[in-house]
Amino acid sequence: MSTLCLSVFSFRRLSLGLLLLAWGILTAAPLAWAQNQPQQPTPPPQDQTAPDAGGPGADSGAIALPKKKDKPDDAPPPAPAAPKIKNPEGLTNYSLRVDVPEVTVDVGVLLEKTGQFVPNLKPDNFKVYENGVEQKVVGFKRVEAPITALLLCEFASTNYNFIYDMRNAAWAFAQQLRPQDYVAMMTFDMRTQIVTDFTQDKRQLYNAINSLIIPGFSERNLFDALYEAEDRISRIEGRKYIILIASGRDTFSKITFDKILQKVKSTPDVTIFTVSTGGALRAMTEGRGGMSASMRDMDYLQGDNEMKNFAASTGGMSFFPRFAGEMPDIFGSINSAIRSKYQLVYHPTDAKQDGTYRKLRVELVDEEGHPLLMVDEKHKKMKYDIIARDGYRARQEVE
Repeated sequence: MSTLCLSVFSFRRLSLGLLLLAWGILTAAPLAWAQNQPQQPTPPPQDQTAPDAGGPGADSGAIALPKKKDKPDDAPPPAPAAPKIKNPEGLTNYSLRVDVPEVTVDVGVLLEKTGQFVPNLKPDNFKVYENGVEQKVVGFKRVEAPITALLLCEFASTNYNFIYDMRNAAWAFAQQLRPQDYVAMMTFDMRTQIVTDFTQDKRQLYNAINSLIIPGFSERNLFDALYEAEDRISRIEGRKYIILIASGRDTFSKITFDKILQKVKSTPDVTIFTVSTGGALRAMTEGRGGMSASMRDMDYLQGDNEMKNFAASTGGMSFFPRFAGEMPDIFGSINSAIRSKYQLVYHPTDAKQDGTYRKLRVELVDEEGHPLLMVDEKHKKMKYDIIARDGYRARQEVE
C-alpha cells in the first residue's frame, strides 16, 4: 500500500515538470524569432513647416494653405488723402442747384382751304420768337396721340335754334372720337352741371347729348362756366382740350372778361376750340330796325370777339357756322389740329422766373430763311394757318 502511494506521488511530480518545460518552450519561441529578424532603419523626422506655395509638404503631414504676401510687388501707390476743408466758424455746408427753364410749344400747320394738316415739315422750317427775340429750338418732333377733352356746352332756355345747333355740334364731335380718347361733358346756363364724367365709351356721350331737352334758366354765365372748366381740367396731367359750344354771350357771371382771359392764358396745357351757335337765326334777323335789335346784334358781335380771344390765346381755332351741314368739316379740322401737330422745345434766352407773360410767335421759313411758300400740283399758291399759343406765363420764383 505504501509502495503504491509513493509511485503515484512520483508520477504527479514528473507530469508537473513536463508541463512547466513545455510552457517555457512555447513562450520563448516568439521572442527568439523577433530577435533574429533584421532591424529596420528609423525614418527621419517630418518637416511640418508650411510651404510658401501651398500643397502637402511630404508624403504625410498637414496640408498647408497658400501664404499671402503682405504687399504685392506691383501694387500702385496709395491715393493721396482728400484735403480736409474746414468751413469758417458759423458757416454750414450748402448745395447749389440751377434750374434751366424749358418751354414746349405745340404748333399745328393747317391748309386754310381744306383744314388738312401739313406733314413733312423739318426743324429748320420753324422759327420761334419770344417777346420778339428769336429762340434756338433744341427739341422737335411730330406728335399724334389720343385726346383728353371737355365738351362745354351752353344749354339755356333762350331760343330752340341755339339748342338745336349745340346738339348737332356735340353729336358731330362725338362721331369723330376714337376708342382711346377720354371725353367729359359739362353744360351751363345760370349754373354748371356735369352731364357725364370722363369716359372712353361713346355711348355714354351720345346718351348725355340726347338727354339735353328742357333747359332750366335763360341766363348764360359763360365766364363763370369756363373758369370752372379750366379749374377742373387743369388737375389732369398732359395736354387737354376744351370744346366750347356756345353763343358767346354772357349775362350774369361773377367774374369779368379780363379775369377769365387772364385765367385762360395762365392755365398751362389747355387748348380751347370754340364753335358758335345760332348762326342761321342771326343771319335771318341781323340788321332789323329798332334799338333793341341793334343792341342784340352788338351783344352777339361782342360774343364772337370773346370766343375768338379764348381760342387764339391758347392756340385753338374758332368757328361760326350757319348750317348744320358745316359741322362734320368743322370737327374734322378740329380733329386734325388736335391729333397731329409739331412740338417745339427751347430754352428761353430770358431765363428769369419772374412770373411775367411772354409773347410767342411762330413762323415758317424755307431753307434760305424766307417765308415758306406752299403750292399744289398746279403750282398754285396755298394759304396755311399756324396754330399755336400766343404766349405763356413764366414760372414765379419762390423766395
